[in-house]
Amino acid sequence: MPRLFNKQTNALLGSISESDVECLVDVLEEEDSKDADYYIDDATVEILEVNGASPELADLLRKAIGTSGGVEVRWES
Repeated sequence: MPRLFNKQTNALLGSISESDVECLVDVLEEEDSKDADYYIDDATVEILEVNGASPELADLLRKAIGTSGGVEVRWES
């Protein structure tokens, strides 16, 4: 199962589904085909939700953002 990490601290944020990985890849911009990291803020979470992200992914991302305004995350299989 894919896992999501805080890119800066390498802290594990949680496991995500394959469909949520597909949502991240399809909706967000990658620098190249091997890119697996994203800057996430509240607006990004809303965009992901509109485009099919699960409630679990949205909650996970909102917790990662906290009061910071935004966070860089990465996923790995």
